[in-house]
Amino acid sequence: MSGLSGRLTVTTASGYRFDAGDGCGPEVAIRFRDAAAERAALLDPELRLGELFTDGRLTIEDGTLPDLMAVLLAANHGSPPFPPLRGHGLARALLRRLLDRNGPERARHNVARHYDLDGRLYGLFLDADWQYSCAYYAAPGIDLDAAQAAKKRHIAAKVMAGPGHRVLDIGCGWGGLGLYLAEVAGCASVRGITLSAEQHAAARGRALARGLEEQVQFALEDYRTVRGSFDRIVSVGMFEHVGPAHYASFFQICRERLAEDGVMLLHTIGRTGRPAATNPWITRYIFPGGHLPTLSEMVPAIEASGLVVNDVEVLRLHYAATLRDWRTRFLARRAEAERLYDARFCRMWDWYLAAAEAAFRHEDAVVFQILLARRNDVVPATRDYIARAERRLRRREAALSPPRERAGGTGLTHYR
Repeated sequence: MSGLSGRLTVTTASGYRFDAGDGCGPEVAIRFRDAAAERAALLDPELRLGELFTDGRLTIEDGTLPDLMAVLLAANHGSPPFPPLRGHGLARALLRRLLDRNGPERARHNVARHYDLDGRLYGLFLDADWQYSCAYYAAPGIDLDAAQAAKKRHIAAKVMAGPGHRVLDIGCGWGGLGLYLAEVAGCASVRGITLSAEQHAAARGRALARGLEEQVQFALEDYRTVRGSFDRIVSVGMFEHVGPAHYASFFQICRERLAEDGVMLLHTIGRTGRPAATNPWITRYIFPGGHLPTLSEMVPAIEASGLVVNDVEVLRLHYAATLRDWRTRFLARRAEAERLYDARFCRMWDWYLAAAEAAFRHEDAVVFQILLARRNDVVPATRDYIARAERRLRRREAALSPPRERAGGTGLTHYR
C-alpha cells in the first residue's frame, strides 16, 4: 500500500503478516478475523472498515485507533489513496443529489436516531453544560469545560447579544446556549427549538430549575414552522442536518424571521474542499441525513435569500481537540456505556469519535461561523468589538457564578 504515513502491520485471517507505509509516523498493527472481512475492506474501506471494527472482525493489536486513522489519512490530506475510493465517492454524491430530501418527518426521524439515545450516554463525555458541538479553545491548555464556555461567550459576543433582544436558537440542544444568552448576555427572551424529544424535555427542565421559564422557552418544533420576528438568530450544530436541497428555503426563512437590524450567526461543520458526499459510515450509523457543506454550497443560497455575509471565521483544529477530549472522557467511562448499551455499541462510538477527530485533523473538515444580517451596516467594521464583548461577558459570568437555580440543579442531573 502506498500513501500511508507511518507503518501499518496487517495480519490476515490465515496468519499471513505484512507491513506497509513510509515509516514516518505512528506504528499500528491490525488483524482481520475472517477472509470475508479482508475482501470487504478492500472493496469499500470508507464504509466497511468502521463496520468491521464495530463487529469485532477488525482488531487493533498494537497502537491506538487515532494512530490507525493517522496512518491511513495523514499523508494524503484527506484525498483517497486508492482509485476505487474516488469512484465510490462520486457515486455516493450523485445518489445523494438524486434521492436526498430532508423534509419535516424525515428530519424528525433522523434527529431521533442520534439525539434521543439514552441521555445518560451524553453525560459520560460532554462538559457540565452538555454542549454537543465544537468547543472554542481560546487559550492554550484550557480544558473542555472552559473551551465550551468560551464558545458560548464567543457566539454571544459576535452577535452583540444583550438587553432587549429577542433571540431564536435553531437547534437548541439541551438548552445551554439559550440559557447563557438570557442569564449572562441579558437578552429579553429566547426561543429555542429542537426536534429531539429528549433534548426538549431536558432544556425545559433546566429553564425551570433556574427560574427562567418565562424568559427562555423551548419548543419541539421544526425551523420551517417558526413564526415571529427576532433581533438575533443563532444556530449551532444544526445546519449539518438540513440537507443541500433545503438550503435555499432555510436561509429564506431565516431572513424572514430576522429583524431589519438583526444579526444571525450560523455555526456549522463544513468542508474546505469540493462538495462531496459525507462519509458513508457516519451517515449510516451515526448521523443519518447528515451533510457537511462547503462555502460554495451555502453562499449561493445565502445570496439568493437577501441575507448579507458580514463575517466568516473558520475554526480549524478546534473540533479535533473537542473530539479528542470527548473520546478521552468516553473511554474513561466505557464500562458505564457498556451497561447502558453493549460492547458493540461502544466500539461503534469509539470509531465515530476517533474518525470524526481524524476528519478535522487530517482531512478537510472544519467549522464555519458565518455572521449574517439583512444590511451591511449593522455589524461593526472591525472585529475589535468581539474581544471587548467577551471581556464584558466574562465579568458577568464571574458575577453570576454559581448560577441561580431552583431545586433540581441544572435539570440534567436526572440523566446521570
